Amino acid sequence: MPLLLTDKEVGELMTMEDCVAVMEDLMDQTARGLTWSQARTHMRTPQGFHHVMPGGIFGSKVVGIKIYTARYPAGSRFLTVLHDSENGDLLALMQGGRCSQLRTGALSGVATRHMAREDASTVAIIGTGVQGRAQLEGVCAVRDIRSIRAFDIVPERRQAFAAEMQELLGVEVTASASAAECVKGADIVTTMTTSPTPVLLGEWLEPGMHINACGGNHWTRRELDEAAVGRADTVVVDSVDEAKRYGGNLVFPIETGVIHWGQVSELWQVASGRAPGRASEDAVTLFEAHGIGISDVAAAAYVYRKALERGLGTELPLSA
Repeated sequence: MPLLLTDKEVGELMTMEDCVAVMEDLMDQTARGLTWSQARTHMRTPQGFHHVMPGGIFGSKVVGIKIYTARYPAGSRFLTVLHDSENGDLLALMQGGRCSQLRTGALSGVATRHMAREDASTVAIIGTGVQGRAQLEGVCAVRDIRSIRAFDIVPERRQAFAAEMQELLGVEVTASASAAECVKGADIVTTMTTSPTPVLLGEWLEPGMHINACGGNHWTRRELDEAAVGRADTVVVDSVDEAKRYGGNLVFPIETGVIHWGQVSELWQVASGRAPGRASEDAVTLFEAHGIGISDVAAAAYVYRKALERGLGTELPLSA
């Protein structure tokens, strides 16, 4: 019988370290031609948006879809539906909120592993929402991070975030008074905001920095200015097709000739060694994330198998 799994159960069954390993396996399967991905589709409703993100991972024998709502007054709601790709059986219905957080942070972890300097130990994060927490977890899973600085436009929010993350990660986390102060001297810079105007400027970047730009998943959002994108020696995305539709950070610099799509690689290419992640110690590297359905399916498949092993989840009866 298929299982119903809650966000709480997802959190019990998959750690960030687990999810990073799952995303690495996804990159490997993609390199071997064992995955299928389709761009998300969305429908505008009177109050918000309804999104659909399908994907198949045939080495893992699963196919699935993440369905979610966004921009509703009460917030977003997520559901992942998982099927067996060989016989079509329904395997699980899974609350997708925690899965989405973990896979987003884990993809940044994979990018950081292959693109940041090996000795990177300091992190700056701009944006201290729920997704910001997973971003720090992902980076800390792949590098020996010793200090973190956090900035948010709301002082109380950045202070609370710093205290919470210091306790969670066991790393010194301090709140910065400005974005520029936050970024100065960092090895890894993460942006996780919904800002329509740049929060990270090219003039702040220093040789050797790696950037995870993860909040600008709509063409109206721009976390980086054109100078910041132009400073990047390597530009990598999770999906070029999605970046062309939603990547506000890249669409505008490409339209003005700062870079071109031929310079942009996908993360699976870097993880498999088919494209460079870092050319030198002084290079500036940029990972731009938009979210792809197969990453949700991969995370859900791992959780489902762990749930079977541990006897978690609620069995759902199927009618004949």
